[in-house]
Amino acid sequence: MVTSFALGDIGVDVVLKEIKNIHLSVYPPSGRVRISAPSGMKIDTIRLYAISRLGWIKKQQRKLRGQERETPREYLNRESHYLWGKRYLLKIVEREAPPVVDLQHSAIVLHIRPEASEERKQVVLDEWYRKQLKVAIPDLIALWEKRVGVRVNEFGIKKMKTRWGTCNPEACRIWVNLELAKKPKECLEYIVVHEMVHLRERHHNDRFIALMDNVMPEWRSIRDDLNRLPVKHEKWMY
Repeated sequence: MVTSFALGDIGVDVVLKEIKNIHLSVYPPSGRVRISAPSGMKIDTIRLYAISRLGWIKKQQRKLRGQERETPREYLNRESHYLWGKRYLLKIVEREAPPVVDLQHSAIVLHIRPEASEERKQVVLDEWYRKQLKVAIPDLIALWEKRVGVRVNEFGIKKMKTRWGTCNPEACRIWVNLELAKKPKECLEYIVVHEMVHLRERHHNDRFIALMDNVMPEWRSIRDDLNRLPVKHEKWMY
């Protein structure tokens, strides 16, 4: 069941479903508010919960609306692209052969057919970024499994508009956002550790924070750095 209510000028979408706990989320880019709640919970109870978190909601909305966003990419020569937080200029080399991406000093060189569309260039570069993550993530998991005290059975990489990572504790599986290949490597490491800790504690509660403090004392500083970086320009559809 989906419904909604307003807190002043803030609209709140409510989704009632078969879950045990209530969850509050504020989504970019505009700060849309969504609450997932147990199917038997009354709307008045959910409204009171939202009111109790109103200060946090407004803070998150201000942060999202003020966050810098990248300009849309057109995949043209000398356009800025990033790998591990470093800026490179895109160099397009047209040739009648399968696409290849090379990293050369200060340039990301995209070898591609002359008739390739902007969408095709994006697909090729996205796959190249995916390969960078597939190389980097296994070493991070191996490094942190013993420290965190978990075993990761599987990892995945996917495009996510609202999260840097997610996980499935039952399957001991983690996913990371494809965009992390463009951020400094310590940001990827923080997200991998964050999701690995979630395999021990599902919620962002005091136990989760204590576990993060224990295994990665500097996590707040890295998180803040990641949240200050420009995020990908998106056309958001709701």
